[in-house]
Amino acid sequence: MTGSAPPVSDLDLFDDAVLIDPYPSYAALRDLGGVVRLPANDVYALTRYELIRGALADWETFSSAGAIGFNPMANEALAGTSLASDPPEHTRLRAALTANLSPRALRGLKDGIAAKADALVEELVAQGSFEAIDELARALPLEVVADLIGFTGDVRADMLRWGRAAMQVLGPVNQRTAESFPIAGELYAWCSAVTAQDLAPGSIGRGVFEAEARGEIPPGSAGHIIHQYLGAGVDTTIASLGNVIALFAAHPDQLALVRENPSLVPAAFNEVLRYWPPINAWGRRATRDAVVDGVLIPRGSRVAVLLGAGNRDPRHYEDPDAFLVERNPVDHLGFGYGPHGCAGQGLARLEAHAVIDALARRVGRLVVGPETRVPGNITRGIEELPVLEVASA
Repeated sequence: MTGSAPPVSDLDLFDDAVLIDPYPSYAALRDLGGVVRLPANDVYALTRYELIRGALADWETFSSAGAIGFNPMANEALAGTSLASDPPEHTRLRAALTANLSPRALRGLKDGIAAKADALVEELVAQGSFEAIDELARALPLEVVADLIGFTGDVRADMLRWGRAAMQVLGPVNQRTAESFPIAGELYAWCSAVTAQDLAPGSIGRGVFEAEARGEIPPGSAGHIIHQYLGAGVDTTIASLGNVIALFAAHPDQLALVRENPSLVPAAFNEVLRYWPPINAWGRRATRDAVVDGVLIPRGSRVAVLLGAGNRDPRHYEDPDAFLVERNPVDHLGFGYGPHGCAGQGLARLEAHAVIDALARRVGRLVVGPETRVPGNITRGIEELPVLEVASA
């Protein structure tokens, strides 16, 4: 198999400034090529929409097994999870993970989540000002996921730090990763020791143990699945909801469009996910020599899949740097694609749709102060976003 050598860039994907605002760097990489070698990270970066989508679909060439993270310790810890496995093992594990996250299974949660979001937004609007991340973007998913998994007692208080650390440790061996490993270890230890009796009856978490008892998933895998519910489902949803608030504050005309036409709620969230996806990059490993866009990616190479770069590719989206809720980019890469497309996206949509709907109905004016971002290895979100003024619609 032959292919040309890739263009090379000295960019470090995990440099603080790049993590805070990766889009200028993504544009530069896309201009260099669809596949760019990054020696600083020892990866081949996929930068263009069609190539990214193709790689995510081709699990036989671009494997997730031992490759999701950008350091060997994290990948070793993820062994045995659906996130870090390929079919057929992935298929069995994912079936158990998604059994309670299908549209039919989630239908019964929709009204309750909508009511929680509406009450929360109503209360915050009445206050006149609030801290958007703590009081809304974090508050809603932490409550929803805790109830869903069946967390009880002190475990609820650890969800935020555990969820954040679980994503940070997927980065390279840097300070963020090192500081997060002990916290992620707490989550791993808890998930390794948790039993069905530790979780509320009727919860999804209890249901995973029941599936294990029926032999539907391998023995000992229930804890791994619960780890994924929390590890992958909290930090990214918080980031997405924070992005919803920040983008509508920055683009009041787009919020007005949703207010005038509530049927745009799903389209609006699709555009949020395209414009600011909550995940910076996923890792993959080339299982064989692969020629992508004329470039040879040798067998065994580490690959960085840059979802945000693909979502802003002008080859696929017209005027990609504009935030337009009527665009409705149903094919965005914010939830990934293919066998490893986000297993919890149905739940994330329920939460985000409920928040967007409540904002559109209840908020007429939304003025925010400067957003504070903290570099995150994998998740890109807002740490603080003060709402200085909010007026009823």
